Amino acid sequence: MRKIVIAGNWKMNKTVAESVKLAGEVVAAARDIKHVVVAIAPTHLALAKVAEVVKGSNVKLAAQDVHWENQGAFTGKVSADMLKEIGVEYVIIGHSEQRSYFGETDETVNKKVRKVLSLAMKPIVCIGETLTERKEGRLESVLTTQVNGAYAGLSADDALSTVIAYEPVWAIGTGVTASDDEAQEAHAFVRGLLAKLYGDSVAQSISIQYGGSMKPENAAGLLAQKDIDGGLIGGAALKADSFLGIIAPGEALSK
Repeated sequence: MRKIVIAGNWKMNKTVAESVKLAGEVVAAARDIKHVVVAIAPTHLALAKVAEVVKGSNVKLAAQDVHWENQGAFTGKVSADMLKEIGVEYVIIGHSEQRSYFGETDETVNKKVRKVLSLAMKPIVCIGETLTERKEGRLESVLTTQVNGAYAGLSADDALSTVIAYEPVWAIGTGVTASDDEAQEAHAFVRGLLAKLYGDSVAQSISIQYGGSMKPENAAGLLAQKDIDGGLIGGAALKADSFLGIIAPGEALSK
């Protein structure tokens, strides 16, 4: 049975000291969570210190990005083995901000996914359409291209070690959220794409998060949908109490 996975993407927020403090608060808040996978993704700069805070707890460490090469002349980038060494278990790949601002493509997403899987970490593969693409009726074609691109050449076993985050780009950081039905419809379509690639059994085993402005007020309704298996949380993850307000309904649904 697939698990609810709730990951806090802190983006470019929090100094190292602030990250350590927030990580400690999340660890304390999530101490009694037993059924939901909880992860936090601080900046690369704070990862090593936060790793010390979450070690031995039920909070997993995630990174916000990775490079696909082992090492070399790639100024400003971080390799997968560097992340693995400090205890990273999940890596966010293909986030809409990486696609929009920093030239991420379906090809580079695939390279990163392969590299992360090769070191037994779990990629959180981000997909999603812009407002223009949705209005033009291209939701399904965009998601099909992104899923097929990200999973190109991956085996069923590889796929089972991934998480997908569906993030409607128009709902990120805007306060606008897809309705429960809209989100469920997109998630069901994505699961159908996975079924075409790997069969229904594999598709039913992969967690698909919602990544479009999930917050305590709407988490229960979204997480109750058949094909929504958690959230990739932005702003609401920057405070432990609001983050727990999203985790708690997931825990209740998982019991």
